Amino acid sequence: PLALYTMKVVIVPIMSDNFAYLIIDEATKIAACVDPAEPKTVLAAASREGVNLKYVLTTHSHWDHAGGNEEMVKSVPGIEVIGGKGDNTAAVMREVGDGDVIPLGSIDVHVLYTPCHTPGHVTFVADAKDGSPKCAFTGDTMFVAGCGNLNSGTPAQMYTALVEKIGKLPPETLVYVGHEYTVKNLIFACTVEPENAAIKERLEWAKQRVGSGGYTVPSTIADEHATNPFLRCREPSVMAYTGKTDPVQCLGEVRQRKNNFRG
Repeated sequence: PLALYTMKVVIVPIMSDNFAYLIIDEATKIAACVDPAEPKTVLAAASREGVNLKYVLTTHSHWDHAGGNEEMVKSVPGIEVIGGKGDNTAAVMREVGDGDVIPLGSIDVHVLYTPCHTPGHVTFVADAKDGSPKCAFTGDTMFVAGCGNLNSGTPAQMYTALVEKIGKLPPETLVYVGHEYTVKNLIFACTVEPENAAIKERLEWAKQRVGSGGYTVPSTIADEHATNPFLRCREPSVMAYTGKTDPVQCLGEVRQRKNNFRG
């Protein structure tokens, strides 16, 4: 059968709770892999799909995302390793930032510079330009109903990355995150907004998905706006929970409470 759309995304679960991904241009079978930290698993998936890997797209430099880059370079002649500006990614050949575009067959992969979790973290947004939703690969900046640890970054940086960049993508955009942390994130989100019915529903859904061996990716930007407390830091309910009226301080307080949460 003919592929209806140009772009296919393959979820490749690796390690205990990480996700790597293949982004495939169906017409040419050219592909990129996102965060292939377990190369054998990712290469097996690429072989099953019959694709020609052209790029390693690294969201950030942490070992559980970038630790497979050197082996990927050895295993796939001519592959190009791409990482964020100033992130010092393993085996990086090209560093990218806001406004950069990586062509993948007929797909354009746009870069959002989203530093905070690491100094040069990037989010990759794949656009097939055929009317299908864009796909955002958010690494450890946005999780389903969560965000990454700030580490050496600031609440203002995470606010810019989450709210002003990723959060402004079209609502139907599919969100592919770095880890399966969704159930824990939603349990915490319920404590932030106990009256939010969308969060309760999504928690039940996530428990079922994970319980039956499935994954909670992809999410959508619309679902994140409805249920992600870090993206909702301008909502009166979240501000009331934190006692802050400034959205950036509100995000920082939600992050602090999440760090201490033992639910």
